[in-house]
Amino acid sequence: MESKPESEEKAVKPARVAKAPRKNGKKSFKLVIVESPAKAKTINKYLGSDYKVISCMGHIIDLPKSRMAVDIEHGFEPQYITVRGKGKILQDIKRYGADSSEVFLAPDNDREGEAIAFHLQNVLRLKNAKLPIHRIVFNEITRDVIRESIRQPRDLDMALVDAQKARRVLDRIVGYQISPILWEKVKKGLSAGRVQSVALALVCTREEEILNFNPDEYWTLTLHVQKAGHKKEYESEFYAFRGERVELKVKADTDRILEHIAGKDAVVAEVVESQRTRKPLPPYTTSKLQQEAANRLSFSSSKTMMIAQRLYEGVTIGKETTGLITYMRTDSVRVSDVALTEVRKFLSETRPQQLPESPNLYATSAKAQDAHEAIRPTSVYFTPEKVKEHLSPEEYKIYSIIWERFVSSQMKPMITTNVRVTLAVDEAQFTLTGSVVTDEGFAEVFNVLKSDSKSVHLPEFQQGEKLTVAKAVPEQHFTQPPPRYTDASIVKIMEESGIGRPSTYAPTIERLIRKYYVQRTKRQLVPTQLGQAINGLMEQYFTAILDVNFTAEMEKKLDKVAESEIRWTQVLDEFWPDFHDLLDHARVNMPEMKSLLAEPTEQVCPECAKMLMKRLGKFGYFLACSGFPSCKYTESISLGPCVRPGCKGKIIERKTRKGREFYGCSRYPACDFISWDKPAHDKNCPKCQSMLFETGSRKNGFFLECKREDCGHKEPLVEAAAEAEAPVT
Repeated sequence: MESKPESEEKAVKPARVAKAPRKNGKKSFKLVIVESPAKAKTINKYLGSDYKVISCMGHIIDLPKSRMAVDIEHGFEPQYITVRGKGKILQDIKRYGADSSEVFLAPDNDREGEAIAFHLQNVLRLKNAKLPIHRIVFNEITRDVIRESIRQPRDLDMALVDAQKARRVLDRIVGYQISPILWEKVKKGLSAGRVQSVALALVCTREEEILNFNPDEYWTLTLHVQKAGHKKEYESEFYAFRGERVELKVKADTDRILEHIAGKDAVVAEVVESQRTRKPLPPYTTSKLQQEAANRLSFSSSKTMMIAQRLYEGVTIGKETTGLITYMRTDSVRVSDVALTEVRKFLSETRPQQLPESPNLYATSAKAQDAHEAIRPTSVYFTPEKVKEHLSPEEYKIYSIIWERFVSSQMKPMITTNVRVTLAVDEAQFTLTGSVVTDEGFAEVFNVLKSDSKSVHLPEFQQGEKLTVAKAVPEQHFTQPPPRYTDASIVKIMEESGIGRPSTYAPTIERLIRKYYVQRTKRQLVPTQLGQAINGLMEQYFTAILDVNFTAEMEKKLDKVAESEIRWTQVLDEFWPDFHDLLDHARVNMPEMKSLLAEPTEQVCPECAKMLMKRLGKFGYFLACSGFPSCKYTESISLGPCVRPGCKGKIIERKTRKGREFYGCSRYPACDFISWDKPAHDKNCPKCQSMLFETGSRKNGFFLECKREDCGHKEPLVEAAAEAEAPVT
């Protein structure tokens, strides 16, 4: 049995909900409870005056934040309370329940939603044990689907409730047992977590690989050739000598080939034409949507999910409010028969030549819970252009890629014709390739998702044909270290490794950034000194927690709880003994590292003349007086003098209200200089000696740029280009 909720002091005073109406003293409505106000507003329009739709604003009953609240000695029983600030909402739910004839619980169709529904049912039954209470679920918020869910309610799925409870208790034990040790040994306010710490370990391990990387030299040799009667030069790449593949590792290797081909023509040795069939991809899962939005739109995972939530909960189009996409937290590529029928009808009307004879079917990963369909538009007839005027620019972009991906998934493949020409210059072989799209297939519907790659057209070459060698271009290269993780690639590796679930990817990344363990710099996730220190301690004292295989196996056990294969307490019974031993060892042996976060400087406090210390705060490092608390002087760490002529201020790192970093003058608002670009710490402008800033992109190149209006110097930034990561596919 669940413990009866305690009450907790209310931190927020929510708006009072009006008392429900009655007719002739009798209960006059059926109550529907959803999670969010936006969803309640949309659904309320579909059900009419016989129903009252209200929002519980997420969890109303949960574990308190102030203590662990898990009775380990008595079966890991959680000690739930009313969530801080939800007291008024809970009272309104009870009052509406007392005045209703029937209740439909409609939180999200996942483990968290099932737990919310369970606690709502407990609360309502305390007032009226005989009140008819049903659970309803839906994958999209449209009139027909909502009404159908009301007609087909179900009972609560207690296996899902237990799976959520097991995860909640497990994460609470890990976080609330390790974190106090970190507070004592390092700094108050730090945290560790079952999924969070594994994600941090991935980022830190990658950074270590980059720092320890030793580049290897290699060379390429590009031959520019001309066809008789053609002015255009075609580039071919060296790949073999005397029929054997040859790697050009050093300059001497390249010089030998150059000497061999000097003054000789190229001869077409072989022309091979082939066709490549590229099949469409399945509709999005949560992780694939986050990856695509990061790569295509430069959206963070949390931003993508926030926008998708709005599209799911409802958008007003004309006089009708409707959800535009299905539920956005899913790991399945399954699509309903109704949706398949509609998209095939749409294609038969708009692109009949690209409609396959039968639907394209996709296999869902064995790791997937498959509780929901893939993410798709609720109706393909709501084309991106049709709804564009009703959406913000960001909503339009997310909706467009969801619509394009789903519609294209039910179209014919793309066909390209590829030509590979082998050239012989004496005994050296070079290759020349071309590619032309002969049938766009599924790519016909792409707008936002359109590929940047272009067709490479080659003229017709004949075997034995002689070509003029215009020039040979040798070029030195060095192998590059593995790229840092981005939102896209960390989500990809978390999904592939079984770390967390669709609902946890974005919150995990944001938690690492919020705790200042990781910084997002030019889309890359870079561990801070604090993050590396905490990861080092976790690696030494809690190795099992950071084991990717351990985390993935734990997810499988939670899945078994959801499928009623094992009891939820069994997961905790197996986990606790070994974890308890790790805790005892860490408490005794973990070294104190508080000095790591308080470094002395040679700067003097301007208020009391004591020395300033470099300390770590909520938003990063800052300078503070060593005389604290008697002297509370602080200042931001200077990155260099302001670039505005005549200004005596310093460039410091600042943050927007939403946490985005930017750089500005310490004399603001007297000096209004700001820059989103990051200052270069090790180089000044060769013209005016001002600070340089890193700017640019993969597409247009990376540069160091002087921000002085009377200078404007630019120079290439090779290091940034080397670190830039290719899109995740």
